Order: sequence, then structure tokens, then C-alpha cells
Amino acid sequence: MIARRHFLQAGLAASALVGASGFGNWARLAAQQSLTQDDLIGGPGSGTVSLIHITDIHAQTQPIYFREPEINLGVGAVTGLPPHITGAAFREAFGIKDGSPRDYALTSEDFLSLARAYGRMGGLDRIATVVKAIKADRPDALVLDGGDTWQGSLPALRTEGADMVRLFNALGTEAMTSHWEFTLGSDRVREIVEGELDPAFLGANIFDAEWDEPAFEPMKMFERGGARIAVIGQAFPYMPIANPGWMFPELSFGIRQERMAEVVQSARDQGAAAVVLLSHNGFDVDRKLAEDIPGIDVILTGHTHDAIPEPVMVGKTALIASGSHGKFVSRVDLDVDASGVKGIEHRLIPIFSDVIEPDADMAALVEETRAPFAEEMSEVLGTTDSLLFRRGNFNGTWDDLICNALIAEREADIALSPGFRWGASMIPGQEITREDVFNVTAMSYPEAYRTEMTGEFLHTVMEDVADNLFNPDPYYQQGGDMVRVGGMGYRIDVAKAQGERITEMTLLSTGEAIDPSKTYVVAGWASVNEDTEGPPIWEVVENHIRRQGTVSIDPNQSVDVVAG
Repeated sequence: MIARRHFLQAGLAASALVGASGFGNWARLAAQQSLTQDDLIGGPGSGTVSLIHITDIHAQTQPIYFREPEINLGVGAVTGLPPHITGAAFREAFGIKDGSPRDYALTSEDFLSLARAYGRMGGLDRIATVVKAIKADRPDALVLDGGDTWQGSLPALRTEGADMVRLFNALGTEAMTSHWEFTLGSDRVREIVEGELDPAFLGANIFDAEWDEPAFEPMKMFERGGARIAVIGQAFPYMPIANPGWMFPELSFGIRQERMAEVVQSARDQGAAAVVLLSHNGFDVDRKLAEDIPGIDVILTGHTHDAIPEPVMVGKTALIASGSHGKFVSRVDLDVDASGVKGIEHRLIPIFSDVIEPDADMAALVEETRAPFAEEMSEVLGTTDSLLFRRGNFNGTWDDLICNALIAEREADIALSPGFRWGASMIPGQEITREDVFNVTAMSYPEAYRTEMTGEFLHTVMEDVADNLFNPDPYYQQGGDMVRVGGMGYRIDVAKAQGERITEMTLLSTGEAIDPSKTYVVAGWASVNEDTEGPPIWEVVENHIRRQGTVSIDPNQSVDVVAG
């Protein structure tokens, strides 16, 4: 592959394989704090083939606030490499000016004041405008969905994903892969794939568990720009570990490196000039996969919600990270001929909701899908005095609020909330509606359990989750962020081995050390066990917010992080 620099004078600069950070013209407008739609979308693309990548939207059809993580630690060989840099280090790495639009879009520092200045991001009607603009320049551009699309909102939960299927069909999506889609249950997934879904549903790593045979199509071949383009799908590999296996008992997943190598070779044997992996592995898993398997030109990565303004190169493979929640759309222009890919340009297009004009057709369809639930979603539960956010390796204020609700409403000593990355942020002064609560809780196994655990078992739970996040081998990183904890503090050394990372566990209500032999009342939610009992988490949180009236979250200083 030939790396090249290319700057578009009329609009958004491209990120080439080698060279300057991308965003270009709209970053240069930071001084006057002025943006236009043309600045964001940019001018005509290069090459012969264009890919449009959207991933991890989590059913967010409306413009939202979404704070990027303050802490995103990498371990082992990826320590200090993108995406494991934040704040000033991120700005320095990509040439980002303090207070600029891309500072707001891509970092968390000074998020509150920048959010008030630049407003919300995302909105499927704005995304549709961007997609149509790209297609006006490149009519045969491929629209690709990286998964986590049918889950994450009240309408998506109520319709079992049908609303998002309609909307992404209308967007012109041609292929997708999956993760949270399977928490609707495999029967519902097949019902959608066989009767409602327009794009190809790809999963090279999804097999029938009994017969060890492929359960879904591994790839689809497209004719674009006079060349054959293979798009291979890779679903989230750790489904039965991170999510309830009883919802899809007949399926097995996994990374399946040998299978991937076979599919890549098959694509080449069928004349593919370019091989694109549409992946939901997570960034570090995809980085290692690119090292292990030659022949992949582009990996459109998802799952870890990373937004990186230029490709990360692993040998000849370009990794593209397009963020989450509809904040960004990636345009990837490939220069392809019969002999292969000669060059690549990448634009990470930020969806500033106050700048990009809504597409009228998509806006009407979004409104239609939301209408049956509009009254229910709009009910005001309270107000927040705090910035509510979720992203971060160890805690977020939304999960602090959820943990507070679990302790108060379920009369528990300690609360556990999963390290989910999905969920919109809220800024101080906003009214909290039922829709806002569902945006951080809407899922198909929401039961808020109440149980007893010994201190020893709690330590085991914490160590297991920490290893899923900080195992130095990316292929063993199986979950989201660290489980959030209420009512208990601890120290974590991410560089230690499993079983040695978590120390100094303390019950915050008394200041006493957690006793391994003592039993504690623990409340949590989203258990992967089939027979879990309890009220749905949104009811617990709603009741708590109503009692509080105005929510205020104290700074969380209960986790002492040693990062090597």
C-alpha cells in the first residue's frame, strides 16, 4: 500500500496513512468559533471507492451530549498508544488546540463549558444528511454499520429493535455486524435478518454450537469503482461471557483467527482487490488481529467506542475508529485498482447537531418511530445539578447515581453496576426525563437483584472483571470498562497479575476493611444468570430520582488507581 498525504483545500482535511492529523479546515475555524456544514463534511473524495462507517450508535436517534473518557488505560504493548491516551496527551498527539471543536468532540477536559458552547452532537437525521452528501460525491459509497445498533433506548427496547432496523434500512446500510443485537435473543435476531433487514448481516465468527458450522454469512462481495470489495463481518467474540448465553444457546462466537484467515484468503481467491473487516472486536483485539492475519486492508473497528481522528497503521492494515452514539461518521476513500489498494484517506466527520441540517425524510421517519412512546419518554423525574456521564475505565457519575439508587432503594451495603460504555451524558441544569434514564438502562435483562456475598467472593468478582479489562493479551480482554462500585472503595494496580490487582477493599459506611469471611448485602443489575429476580433497574433509578428531586453526585474518590 502506498501512503500519501493529501489535503482538501475546500473542506475537511483527510487523514492519510502518514502525516498530519485530520479535521483540517474545521479545526482552523476554532479561533472564531464558527463552523459550517460544508466545513464538517468536506469536499470531494479521492480514490475510486468510498466507505461510510457508523458504529455503536446504541439506538440514539436524537442529538445528545456524550463525554469522552477521562481515563482510558492500556496495558502491555499498547500502553500509551491510541486510543489509550486522553486529555492533553491526546491533543498533543493529534495537534488539537485547547477549546477547539475537535477538543470538545474528542476529549473530556473542560467538557461542560465546551458543551454549552458547541451544543449537542449526533442525531440520525443529521447523519442522513452527511451520508447523502457523501453519496452525492460518490454515489456507490458503501454504508457499513459496525453493530450495537438495535439496543440502548426506550423505543428500541419496546419494539425489540424494529425501530432501528427501519431507520438503518432507510439510511441505505448495505452490511452490518453485531453484539448487543443478540441480547434480543437469537430467535428475534433471525426474525429480523430473515424478514425485516435490508443490509447483509455478517458474522464470520458466529457458528452453530452443536454442528460447528457457520450460522451467518461471513462476508459479502461488492462491485465498486471497477473493483471487487470484500466486506467481512466479525461479531463481538465474547458474547456468552459478557452477555447472557441463555439468550443464544445454539450459537458460539470467539475470535477464531484461523477462520478469519480462511475468509480473507477466500476473498482474495474470489478476486477481491480490497478486503475490509467490519468488526466489533474492540480496538486492541483488532490491532492484534491485524498483526496476526495479513491481507486485510482496512479494519472498521467497534465495541470500545474509541474515536481517533486518523488511521492507526498495523503493517499495511489501517484501523479506523469511528466513535459511538452517532457523534461521528467516518468516510474512508480507497484508491483501488486490480492489483489492490494503493492509498487511503480518512475523514472522521463530527456530527455537530447545531451545524448540520437535519435530513427531512429521516427526521420524519425518526419522529414516526418515536411517536408511540413520546408521552412516556417525556415525563420529567427530576433535575441534575451534576454532569452525568458514563465513559471511563473505573467510574462515571451516571453509574454513581445508579449505585446510590441501588443502595437506597434495595437497602444494600454495596452496589455493583456493570462497566457499560453506552449511555448519553447530561449537563447540570437539565431536567431528567424517563428517556434519559432508559438511555443508560434500556436492555433485555434489567433485573435489579439483591443478594449476599462474602468479602472473599467480592474480591474474586473484582479480580475477574479487572482481568477482563487489563489482561496484557488483548485476546483475553472480554468485557467493557471496570465494574462500578457503590459503598465500597478499593485500590487497583493494573500492572499486577490476576488475583493481585485489587487490594484495600473498604466499606465506605464504616471505614472498615472488607472482611473476607464476612457477608455483605449487595445489590446490582444486569446479571447474566437466567433466573435473576428483582425490579427493572429503570424503576429503581426513577424512584430514587423522584425522592431526590434534584440529583447531585459527589466526586468519586473511592478508587485508587496505580497505572504502572
